[in-house]
Amino acid sequence: MNQTSLSEFLTDILGKALGETLYMIVIPTILATILGFILAIILVVTKEDGLKPCKIINKVLGFIVNIFRSFPFIILIVALIPFTRAIVGTSIGVEAAVVPITIGAAPFIARVIEGALNEVDKGLIEAAKSFGATKRQIVFKVMIKEAMPSIISGITLSVISILGYTAMAGAVGAGGLGNVALTYGHQRFDTVVMVYTVITLVIIVQIIQGLGNLAYKKLK
Repeated sequence: MNQTSLSEFLTDILGKALGETLYMIVIPTILATILGFILAIILVVTKEDGLKPCKIINKVLGFIVNIFRSFPFIILIVALIPFTRAIVGTSIGVEAAVVPITIGAAPFIARVIEGALNEVDKGLIEAAKSFGATKRQIVFKVMIKEAMPSIISGITLSVISILGYTAMAGAVGAGGLGNVALTYGHQRFDTVVMVYTVITLVIIVQIIQGLGNLAYKKLK
């Protein structure tokens, strides 16, 4: 690749792919975190020693979460094609990729948040009960508040996993850096393209991890 071709690649192809990848990270992260919080709260509240025990709901929901967590992401993309088409009208492109990425990430984030909530000191919960706090106040003002540093740390790892999902989604027509690495790098045997793509991915991971560490320290 000559200097002119490299310049065009960096400004046009890689720049566009970076924007698509960031879109496939940000939107699914927001949606999956919202779903993950909902699922985690239900799982924690309905467990055997939870604020409102319900064995049936806990077992069924836990089973569903585990099923979606067990799917290899590339298979999940294919399995969700009919659902994705029903939601966004297509199974190709960055908008379509948001659906399987969100569904793939939400169960993982749910388990991360559930684990963080379960680590909250039981004494704090009992103290809140003794002061007359409602179940909602205990969940949102005690448990989530105390678990937030661990939740942030877990979500940071989840975002990095989502970045990996975007690369796999790119390999099946979603665009982004994964598509660039496959189409312009691997298929054309262009080492330079692969190197620049990998460097871009490494930089993104470092930024995500750095922001996550900073947020963790602030909340800790």
